[in-house]
Amino acid sequence: MLFRVVSLIAGFLFGLGMMISGMVDPAKVIGFLNIFGHWDPSLAFVMGGALMVFAPGYFLLVKKQPKPVLAETFCLSNNTQLDKKLIGGSALFGIGWGIAGICPGPAITALGSGAPVVGLFVLSMVAGMFIVSMLTEKKAAFALRSQS
Repeated sequence: MLFRVVSLIAGFLFGLGMMISGMVDPAKVIGFLNIFGHWDPSLAFVMGGALMVFAPGYFLLVKKQPKPVLAETFCLSNNTQLDKKLIGGSALFGIGWGIAGICPGPAITALGSGAPVVGLFVLSMVAGMFIVSMLTEKKAAFALRSQS
């Protein structure tokens, strides 16, 4: 229960920070990503400020811990492969972020604004996740059948 409460508080603080900093404003994000046009560097200062707060805490407190405070183990990926799926997904994510000016984390936070475009984005994101999940399951099932 404590893990869930701490997660809720951390998520709330993260979302609040994104809202205050302007990271949920698609125009601001597109301005930051537009390095060849009218570039808005303000989000670089937001990221720099976040790193200045995070880095000392991480290196002094978190990195030295043998296990998380509220869990049995750290949940770290052991995948070190750069494959087509990872590169393609990253490229697709970046293209979508550049076009829409919003990515999944800020989109969830921005749902509270009630803006229809944000709701459409989140709905499209969930539909895309569902479609990829279905296609991945079908591909895995086909691979199992073809091995038999």
